[in-house]
Amino acid sequence: MEKIVQTAGRASLGEFAPEFAHYNDDVLFGENWNNQDIDHKTRCIITVVALMSSGVTDSSLKYHLENAKKAGVTRAEISAVITHVAFYVGWPKGWAVFNMAKEVWADGSEAEDAKARHAAEMVFPIGAPNDGFAQYFIGQSYLAPVSTSQVGVFNVTFEPGCRNNWHIHHAAQGGGQMLLCLAGRGYYQEWGKPAVELHPGDCVNIPAGVKHWHGAAPDSWFSHLAIEVPGEQTSNEWLEAVDDAQYGVLK
Repeated sequence: MEKIVQTAGRASLGEFAPEFAHYNDDVLFGENWNNQDIDHKTRCIITVVALMSSGVTDSSLKYHLENAKKAGVTRAEISAVITHVAFYVGWPKGWAVFNMAKEVWADGSEAEDAKARHAAEMVFPIGAPNDGFAQYFIGQSYLAPVSTSQVGVFNVTFEPGCRNNWHIHHAAQGGGQMLLCLAGRGYYQEWGKPAVELHPGDCVNIPAGVKHWHGAAPDSWFSHLAIEVPGEQTSNEWLEAVDDAQYGVLK
């Protein structure tokens, strides 16, 4: 996950209360929010619950609701969280938070419901928007690291119609990638060959040097584990997009 950087403390209180600003920017966000013992999505939910329990319904709550949405918390999930917590901390607090959450999740309700149903089919989280690689995708994708040591394993989720560009995994020796399909329906295609439809439980072995793409079917969310096969002098070469004419023949 991309490192969280916060500067609001110094921007607002840097001269008046520099020590408080330091604790806010460098400790609370710089260290605590970047701790990997709790995944980012869970930490966002915990923060919303803590603020709701304390009766905080100002701009800080809205910020953390927006943060939760960016982390992949769906409309259905936040609704369930607020309802559950309201039983324990008070119904009026639930009303107050719902009024703010409705604004944050005002758009895309049908898409959020479909995303929530897809997430419920998996044991791995959908993760955060895959902004670091957005330039190599058509449509919205999401990324959740499962393992970043020994062997890289990432849960990649594609919204309906989303696919990555043609690309090649290079290696002097070994290398390549494996895809383990988790949920939904997708496609994999190698250059010069027909696209192969993918379903949960399917495994795709991609040798180094093979030009290919993978992504969701036009009408379905799709998730797979991307496993980086160890090798020597490995690199990834991103190429042209899978255009609408190429993708449009798929069902």
